[in-house]
Amino acid sequence: MRTARIERKTHETDIFVELNLDGTGQFDVSTGIGFLDHMVEQFSRHSLIDLTCRIKGDLHVDQHHTTEDCALAIGQALTQALGDKGGIVRYGHAYSPMDETLSRVAVDISGRPYFVWKAGFTQPRLGEMDTELFEHWFHSIAQTAGLTLHIELLYGANNHHICESIYKGFARAMRAAVEIDPRKQGAVPSTKGILGG
Repeated sequence: MRTARIERKTHETDIFVELNLDGTGQFDVSTGIGFLDHMVEQFSRHSLIDLTCRIKGDLHVDQHHTTEDCALAIGQALTQALGDKGGIVRYGHAYSPMDETLSRVAVDISGRPYFVWKAGFTQPRLGEMDTELFEHWFHSIAQTAGLTLHIELLYGANNHHICESIYKGFARAMRAAVEIDPRKQGAVPSTKGILGG
C-alpha cells in the first residue's frame, strides 16, 4: 500500500495528514481557510489521491503558517508514500483549461526540488485567502516532495479560474507521475538507480 501519515505539531500549527496514492480522490480537508480547502480538495479529486488534511493554525496572526505547513506536510506524506519510487512513471504534465483560462503544469518526481512559477493574480485575495500564498504553497510542496515543478499561466482573466486551473493541472500531472508503469517491473526510473541527490 502506497500510503502515508504525517502528524506535526509546532507553536504555529497542529497538522494531521493521511494519503493514499492509489485512491479514488476521496478527501477530508479542513485548514480553517475556506479557499485553501477548496483548492486542496480539487488536488485530491483530480489526482485520485485520497487525502485527509486537518490543520489548526495561528490564523489570528495570518494565513502564512497554515498555508505553508499544509503544503509541507502533504509533501512529506507524498515522499513517504512513494518510498524508493520504484516503478513510477516519474514525469507528468497537464494542460488545464477553465473557461477563459489555460494553465500548463509539468512535474518530475526527481527527488531534487526545483520550482518555476510563471503565474500571477490581479487581486490580493480570493475569498479570505491572500493570493500571494498560492505560489508559496506550490514552492513548499515541491521542497518536501522533492519535485521539479514548473507552473505557467498561459492566459486567463478571472482570478478564481486561474487558481483552480493551476491546482487541477497540478493534480492531473501528479496523477500521471505517481502511476505505476507495469513495464518498469518495479525499477527506479533513473539510470543512476536512485532518485534524488
